[in-house]
Amino acid sequence: MLTRGSPLTVEFVGTEADIPDALWRECFPPPLEGRWWYATLERSGLDDQFAFLYAVIRDSDRPVGIAPLFTMDVDIELVAPSLLRPVCRLLATIAPSLMRPRILFVGSPCADEGTVGLLPGVDRAASFRLLQVALERKAEELSAAMIVWKDFPQSCVAVLDSLARERGLFALPSFPGAIADIPGARKENYLATLRSHSRNNLKRRLRRSAESFDASVEVVREPDAATLDVLYGLFRQTSDRGKVKFEHLDRTFFEAIQRQHVADFLILRDKSSSEIVAFMLCFVVGDRVINKYIGLDYRRPRDWSLLLRLWDAAVDFAVMRGATSIQSGQTGYATKMLQGHRLVPLTNYCKHRNGLLQTIFARIARHVSWRTLDHDLAVYLKAHPSADMSRLR
Repeated sequence: MLTRGSPLTVEFVGTEADIPDALWRECFPPPLEGRWWYATLERSGLDDQFAFLYAVIRDSDRPVGIAPLFTMDVDIELVAPSLLRPVCRLLATIAPSLMRPRILFVGSPCADEGTVGLLPGVDRAASFRLLQVALERKAEELSAAMIVWKDFPQSCVAVLDSLARERGLFALPSFPGAIADIPGARKENYLATLRSHSRNNLKRRLRRSAESFDASVEVVREPDAATLDVLYGLFRQTSDRGKVKFEHLDRTFFEAIQRQHVADFLILRDKSSSEIVAFMLCFVVGDRVINKYIGLDYRRPRDWSLLLRLWDAAVDFAVMRGATSIQSGQTGYATKMLQGHRLVPLTNYCKHRNGLLQTIFARIARHVSWRTLDHDLAVYLKAHPSADMSRLR
């Protein structure tokens, strides 16, 4: 237990199983990824990348909150904006250890938004303040150079801004999330949310794709081993092309996640050969579908527009399940803008244990925005400058 003079305390535990199921349900209700998600990550063979732990917030002896945590040795160059990467390379030649620090994160390595789940009525500001004090001690114990509250949404900004002033953290804009709304769980309502140019472009490309190949769609739970092999191969084709990779998932993850009741594999086949050409791993959580991971066969002709065909099938799937939104994660913004996603601001809050490096990183953070984080975003924001919410705090 940590801290004195307050009824709230913090206890660290090493696995999700050490936390009561009822507390998970109340602190991580839909559409949040709950206990099932953290149980899957712990069983996915990620120990060489992350070490998972959890902070349980207590009011006297009663648990009232959960903060998922993980540590990772991070290559700073991989997460730095492109304009700062030459500086990172220079610093890496001078002091390599500085450019691969161990970081203690609040949040999940593979979830869109950071969450500290609290029971109703629990003081969020007091809980966050208490947690930060406990994290600073835990970081020293774990030899972590930095603490990062990873990808926190706008609903937490006021409290975290106050905490940053009090405890010396700095804010760093993150890659925004992306959500496509499906008002009334009706496809025609989704299409009506698109700008006319995007709607016509989307329909035109889908029509051309349908002329190029005939597709069948199926929804599969717990695919057999041979099918899972194909899906994982397509996932690797896609993930290997990604510019930003925070986690590296192997087949073990897919074996683990397929056993979860929320997981569906949306599979696209070429009707003429019955071969799988694309898939999307979807989670149905409350009235939201989470588009978690995809796989595309890049050997197929470009005019098949597999990504858009897969998206069209995902919208149909979401409507069928009564979902009113699809959450599609970070990066790949050019296509997501065409599909009508709205950008969801997310912010990291960081503190380095070394005062000099804290000052340097804080100054660098002032120059980071959506425009510097991603080329697609920069292009989009040049045409729609009012959409830039990376400084909205």
